[in-house]
Amino acid sequence: MDRPRIVLASTSPRRIDLLRQAGLECEVVSPDADETPRKNEKPLDLVTRLALAKARSAARSLSRKKGRGSGALIIAADTIVVEPRAKRILGKPRSRAEAIRMLASIQGATHLVLTGYCILELGPRGATHSLVRAVRSRVTMRPLSAAQIRAYVATGEPMDKAGSYAAQGIGMALIDRIEGSYANVVGLPICQLLRDLEDEFEIPVFEWAK
Repeated sequence: MDRPRIVLASTSPRRIDLLRQAGLECEVVSPDADETPRKNEKPLDLVTRLALAKARSAARSLSRKKGRGSGALIIAADTIVVEPRAKRILGKPRSRAEAIRMLASIQGATHLVLTGYCILELGPRGATHSLVRAVRSRVTMRPLSAAQIRAYVATGEPMDKAGSYAAQGIGMALIDRIEGSYANVVGLPICQLLRDLEDEFEIPVFEWAK
């Protein structure tokens, strides 16, 4: 069976690495989607809406290029952290001060990480089949002092990460335990994604993955 053409609608190095670690080589397209939450929008609704919006944005971009869209499988995702007490959505910090506040709000407690993803099959006349799903993981952070939080923020690692930490980087030292998918916390729940490629799109993943 010919390998399907995988297009990742994300420039996230974490998502690119996760796909490649699973043996899936992909093209990368930068999606154009406003990630601002809507008024009173629930976290689950936000990640699924944005995953679909990013996939559709990539589909439009590919369709404008003659012969480049048809036959592609587009994968898009959005990951958020939900603060454990106030249930606020924690996105990427806009400053070091905001990163410090975010980490202070999740240290010593269990928070939710939600990733919504979309798989969209693109034919000659547009999308032929799509699936949108959300996966959740529970992350318990170790208690952290103000000095420890400042020291971590000073590394610069939190500045482009939802919730202001990276589970795959230095931030792993902040995590006491994870319930659910570790890959989901990094940004893409690979196990569920591959199952959906097999079950919903009839792609025998292990026959064509490198």
